[in-house]
Amino acid sequence: MTLALDLNTWQLIGLIVDYSIKILAIGLVPEGRRPSSSTAWLLAILLLPFIGLPLFLLMGSPYINRRRHRIQREANVMIEDVQSHIPDWPEGSGLRPEVQSVIRLNRRLTNLPAVVGHNRGVYGDYEETIRRMAAAVDEAQHHVHVEIYITAWDDTTDVFFRALERAVQRGVKVRYLFDQIGSLKYPGYFRLGRRLTEIGVDWHLMLPLKPWLLKFRRPDLRNHRKLLIIDSRIGFMGSINMIDRSYLLSANQRKGRQWIDSMVEVSGPIVASMEFMFAVDWYAETNELLDPEPPREDPGLSGPEDENIIQLVPSGPGYTTEPNLRMFNSIVHMAQHRLVLCSPYFIPDESLLEAVTSACYRGVQVDLLVSEQSDQFMVHHAQSSYYQVLLEAGVRIHLFPAPYVLHSKFNIADPGSVNSVGTVGSSNMDMRSFGLNYEATLMIARGNLLDELMELADAYLAVSRRLTLEEWNDRSFLRRYVDNVMKLTSALQ
Repeated sequence: MTLALDLNTWQLIGLIVDYSIKILAIGLVPEGRRPSSSTAWLLAILLLPFIGLPLFLLMGSPYINRRRHRIQREANVMIEDVQSHIPDWPEGSGLRPEVQSVIRLNRRLTNLPAVVGHNRGVYGDYEETIRRMAAAVDEAQHHVHVEIYITAWDDTTDVFFRALERAVQRGVKVRYLFDQIGSLKYPGYFRLGRRLTEIGVDWHLMLPLKPWLLKFRRPDLRNHRKLLIIDSRIGFMGSINMIDRSYLLSANQRKGRQWIDSMVEVSGPIVASMEFMFAVDWYAETNELLDPEPPREDPGLSGPEDENIIQLVPSGPGYTTEPNLRMFNSIVHMAQHRLVLCSPYFIPDESLLEAVTSACYRGVQVDLLVSEQSDQFMVHHAQSSYYQVLLEAGVRIHLFPAPYVLHSKFNIADPGSVNSVGTVGSSNMDMRSFGLNYEATLMIARGNLLDELMELADAYLAVSRRLTLEEWNDRSFLRRYVDNVMKLTSALQ
């Protein structure tokens, strides 16, 4: 009898705890969260409360520790102090009111103005890009700042690291940041730090997990930025990671899977904005305060023929307003005739999905460039769960042929016209990039960078296959089911 009572008591306690978790979750989970994310988390907690709740506590908040929020606030004040005299955009730019409005939005959210940037090249060849970055390092006289999400020292990237070694030998200060979790699974990771130290590079991990030091954070946050800065004069930004284009994994090599990426090289005042962003990330990981210079022109590097109006838009958990998502939505809404979207992971939230489909209904030709086969199972199926509504709205979905992974990230509204505006950088058009990853995007308000990015898009389109609604409607029930399940998991943030 006593044992039976004890069992009944434990069952009652378990029932009370179960319902308490569910009742609390219904009232607490939706706060400050988009509906799709709230629904996914509530489903996980209500169906599996003793698994869903710990996962929510571990990964359910986009916010990170107080110190990083404090650093971001201090950085915003610093940027405002140094750049307060700089107008939102250069005088006499002749930008139309819609573009001016987006620039004001971006500055309100990030404190960075639109400034002049000179186009020194758009690179679409993977190995050539790394060689060009190495050549730029060989020109460094004072400092080299590198911030790249995934880093591996292999046969392809050796040319870059040897350039860093030569720079150190010349007396150049080289600082290098790479993401710990992003780089961890690739060959050579555990020797990478020692090799960088041996050649004199001052390196640090971004967002490291150090539970043994009682330092805790969300394990799914990443610093996804990719940039290189030389002497505050030349900057590179884009989608390429510092690793062989096969990512060195045997599964990729067996399938012949290789990444297709792009990078832009710029000079002029825009490089100062990139230096500010690097300085904040460097301070967050090292407590060393760098002293970036205010924007300045460098007439020795470029001329007026390659002048662009560019604004750097950083985003990430330190920004609670999702600057990249708001910027993307604004540009989509501005498109009048054509919209080109190139993203390896297109998993839109409700607002972006509505903006893209509304553009189609307004008569805008929308071309979406994605990979035929993604490198990630869950992401591939989550992305394809949106194809039905996109195709029905009239979006032209172009599949870049497998086994290649189209990893470039850029968007252009009304290419080839005086109203053209676009973006390029590290940010995907997915919910992870909007809320969980630190990203860096250049918004190009005017200039020939847009033309060269469109040339790259045309090259991608030329080898891609267009997906039709008829073909998509013939997919199997199993494919539909898996896509929809993965769509739910993509909203868990």
